[in-house]
Amino acid sequence: MRVPRWFLFIVLFLMSSIAIAPIQTATFARHPTSVGPPETIAAPIDRDRLDLGRQLYETGQIDAAIEVWERVAREGNSRDAALAYSALAIAYYDAGQVDAAERSLAQGADLLPQVGDSFVRARWLQTRGTLEFHRGNPQAALDTWDEAIAIYREIGDRDGAIAVTIDRAQALQALGLYRQAQKSLEHLERQLENSANSLLKASTLRSLGAVLQVVGDRDRAEAVLTTSLHLAQQFDDPIAEAESLFQLGNNARLQQQTDAAIAFYDRAATTSPIRLLQVQARLNQLNLLVASDRQEAAIALIPSIIGAFDELPRSRSLIYARVNFAETAMQTATWEYPVDPREIAAILARGIDEARQIGDRRAEAYALGHLGVLYERQGQYSEAIALTRQGLQWASTSDAADLAASWHAQHGRLLAATGQSEEAIVAYEQAVQALESLRQDLVAVHSDVRFSFRERVEPIYRAYVSLLLENVDRLPLAKQQVRLQKSRQAIEALQLRELENFFREACKTYQLQPIEDIDPQAALIYPIVLENRIDVIVSLPGQPLAHYATSVSFEERKEVFGDTFAALNPVFPIFRIIQPARQLYDWLIRPAEPLLEQANIQTLVFVLDGFLRNLPMSALYDGEQFLIEKYRIALTPGLQLLELPSQLSQNRAMLTGGLAEARQGFSALPGVAVEIRALDSLLSPKILLNEEFTKASLSQSLESNLFSIVHLATHGQFSSEAEQTFLLTWNDRIQVKDLDKILQEQRDRAPIELLVLSACQTAFGDDRAALGLAGVAVRSGARSTLATLWSVQDRSTAELMAQFYRLLKEGFTKGEALRQAQLFLLKQEQYRHPYYWSPFVLVGHWQ
Repeated sequence: MRVPRWFLFIVLFLMSSIAIAPIQTATFARHPTSVGPPETIAAPIDRDRLDLGRQLYETGQIDAAIEVWERVAREGNSRDAALAYSALAIAYYDAGQVDAAERSLAQGADLLPQVGDSFVRARWLQTRGTLEFHRGNPQAALDTWDEAIAIYREIGDRDGAIAVTIDRAQALQALGLYRQAQKSLEHLERQLENSANSLLKASTLRSLGAVLQVVGDRDRAEAVLTTSLHLAQQFDDPIAEAESLFQLGNNARLQQQTDAAIAFYDRAATTSPIRLLQVQARLNQLNLLVASDRQEAAIALIPSIIGAFDELPRSRSLIYARVNFAETAMQTATWEYPVDPREIAAILARGIDEARQIGDRRAEAYALGHLGVLYERQGQYSEAIALTRQGLQWASTSDAADLAASWHAQHGRLLAATGQSEEAIVAYEQAVQALESLRQDLVAVHSDVRFSFRERVEPIYRAYVSLLLENVDRLPLAKQQVRLQKSRQAIEALQLRELENFFREACKTYQLQPIEDIDPQAALIYPIVLENRIDVIVSLPGQPLAHYATSVSFEERKEVFGDTFAALNPVFPIFRIIQPARQLYDWLIRPAEPLLEQANIQTLVFVLDGFLRNLPMSALYDGEQFLIEKYRIALTPGLQLLELPSQLSQNRAMLTGGLAEARQGFSALPGVAVEIRALDSLLSPKILLNEEFTKASLSQSLESNLFSIVHLATHGQFSSEAEQTFLLTWNDRIQVKDLDKILQEQRDRAPIELLVLSACQTAFGDDRAALGLAGVAVRSGARSTLATLWSVQDRSTAELMAQFYRLLKEGFTKGEALRQAQLFLLKQEQYRHPYYWSPFVLVGHWQ
């Protein structure tokens, strides 16, 4: 059903300015309107009214709370009036009255000199920090809250200092400093551990649980949030209980426990006395019901949500809720009884009108863009373009780079759909530039606006590259090279963004080096997997970029990738891999053969994309030879992640650690003992074997000695999720995010040249598991990482490693030493199958 054109004109006429932030899933400490120690209050009546306002505010009766506090501000003494103005500033802001909030804050500031009360000043600073945070200035909020904390500590108000520290953690998260936020809240947790149970302790744990969700420690998040819930129930506080249930729902959702998440949201909605929190919980519940195609339950829930919108006071949170509902409702379009698009449009228009009334252009930009999405889905492109452009206008005037990225990409998609390819490229370029400015914020925005990497960030880069490469070979050489350079830069940026999303923090980058400056006999190959084709960009020393493309359907690509991966299992005869490996060679390498031969290329360096990262390039087959028989092969997530190489010192020591015995549910690795004995005879390393191989002993060894090579022969897993990427020690696991901490001491003195992980494997069923391998390589800080895509539990690994180190000791480069070691196995009949020699990959520098 189309949305009538006249409706668009009415909507455009009504609008002026709004912005959408997300439903707040991380809660601030509930401490904004308490009035200080009773003995300091001069007028008990005003104190009672301040407390009454707090009670009204906490139960969602914002207008009634404002009325009470306004009376205190007019009639109370200067101290109580100052406290009332601080409370009013928050209440006005929550009601969407931004100007009134600023006036109240200023009126409170005017009273501070005559009040001369440190507690009142700390409360005012706490309020100012909250407004700065909501205005999108977390750094200013952080500075203001630090000042408030100092005053609270000075006057001995521990609870006040703790409450603001909880708030402060929100600012750290908004700045992308999740680890700092985690440490701050864990410090509070320890500080309160031996204190009597309290709602403040519950609030601390709830905030910590929210941070742990983001950093990936979801099991611990569940435990912490459950404790927070029990404390709230102990004190019979339905608001705190509902907030903890809401966070538990978020955590279950992140763990893809849909039924549990729905149940938590349902309990939060029925427990909370606050109408807004009820609606937010129901919205999240609805989103999961729609995503899991539970049509009957979702349809039954919709009327109560729509009805609740009219019961809520006009506020920023209400507008966010409207847009959240609209986005979910659009997903019902294919249902037997979908939500009428005219009803969705009306809800968005109402939100836009409310945003205009409160003067919030960011929210208007958000709502306008979603209305554009609705028109696009109805096939009404001209209207969708008009709405998207207006959303972009308000996004640009409200410093909303996250929205600008989304709406520039939407603009590009609409322009491409209407045949305006050149204009679409410009729009996507602007979207990518906006994403580049959001490196920290891609993991820092709130939940409703947070970019889901797979769903929102990655498609922008791929659509941009797809347009750049479309018919690129028909262009004049100069324009062709510009397009290819931009495509290469976009793919490098995508690789970096993906790793930063993996770690939830920015990666260290280096100046992009031309390939000839690194190795004049190396070629850089970028296979790019797009919707219906595979493009390849080849960078050769001193030559223009080369490009070729093959039309490949998703189904054919999936079949070839799957057949190749399956054929690498040694239960199948070697000829089973010939056909799919040859097909991959035809797609990725064969068109470049003349160029590679002419340039005398000896090393192929791949920047692999998507599922290709799970496949060993060494096993590609040209019809006569495997690729490893022709070239050295290395992998890199991108040249900007490569530090300039240094010469491997023959004088530095080697540290070897490993597990040969079965531990923690993992099988024994009998080949590890053989492997370590071979290394001992070659390089005399320091050895940590079995019970000696612990996280503590590894850390201590690295702190007390300088090692050029660190070789770890132990179970490990690479996954597309950081929390599932680890190395096994005797009594613990080393998570990828902890690896840099262990290696930091040595890295500060002398970088590790080579990290070897000889018994790791990619997570089964994870089509992006090799992202974890890239993550380990980057996180370790080692110049080169030699690892395995799957664990080869055989003497073959020990033989390959012995050969590799023997050649390395003789002066071979890492890339050539690995190639010769792989060929050493390939030439032995019992190890000729690619299962034995192909999983070994060199990530980083190959020299």
